[in-house]
Amino acid sequence: MKIASVDLVSNTCFPALAADELGFFRDEDVDVEITLVPAMGSTAAVRQNKADAMIAGSVHDVLTEFAHWQGVSICVALSQGTPWLLTMRTNFEGLRGDFEALKGCTFTAAPGPDLAFKQVLRAGGIDPEKDVSIIDLPGAHDSNVSFGVFAAEGLKNGKIDGFWANAMGAEKARHMGVGRVHLDVRRGDDPENTRFFTFAGLVVRDDFLDKSGPEVDAVVRAIMRAQRALREDPALARRVGEGKFPSDSAALISNVIARDVEFYDPVISKERVEKLNRFAQSIGHISGPVPYEKVVAQRCIDLWTKK
Repeated sequence: MKIASVDLVSNTCFPALAADELGFFRDEDVDVEITLVPAMGSTAAVRQNKADAMIAGSVHDVLTEFAHWQGVSICVALSQGTPWLLTMRTNFEGLRGDFEALKGCTFTAAPGPDLAFKQVLRAGGIDPEKDVSIIDLPGAHDSNVSFGVFAAEGLKNGKIDGFWANAMGAEKARHMGVGRVHLDVRRGDDPENTRFFTFAGLVVRDDFLDKSGPEVDAVVRAIMRAQRALREDPALARRVGEGKFPSDSAALISNVIARDVEFYDPVISKERVEKLNRFAQSIGHISGPVPYEKVVAQRCIDLWTKK
């Protein structure tokens, strides 16, 4: 099974990487290949049949290639909640959660996550088109680049005031002494419940699911096993990081995972899908709600209930 991922240095999608590194896919007797495809390319890779599935750090991104969820299904949640944090330079004067203080600042955010960032800003009373600047950093979308880690370097170099990325990027900036978390919507810094905009998940092409359902089931079981293992022993993250990440990121990942294990829940509830649909509508990805049964692989629901 070929799985495309937009980022391989990620706490958000970490359970899938852990399932691979800890041998849980092998234990399920399933052959999995996880490949890095930069920027929004992982969704395109699935559309073009270059991959059977994708690790989506934000499942709403899938709608850029699969209108109204036609042709794909979400099989398991990798982690719950809108996964990105706003990290600001350490000498930023605004208090955590203060939106008004963000006016006049320059930020960076990757394609896809930037749509959520703009909605979060609007919910906090900030016009993302007039009150702030959101820029691209040259080189951020090159192959083998982890956006959050790259953005932390941009913060260090004074190119931006802050960046919107996963907690791995925030931890990198904190470790370098150049950044601090200003917003974490999963932990309460979320006007209008923006924590429910999206989540990370494994998305599989429907034709592959029809043809290779038992193989997909095995992959889901392995990911769920990894989630349980990390919840029980977050220190396993260091072992996974050493096998998957560059050395500097591997040294930091245990700190991030220890904080994030509470979000490693495979269940995709109807309420989550309803809120995901509302966000997708608000950014123009869908024209109306899509039924739960069209979004989520029904065969996988029994696997979550037996977790």
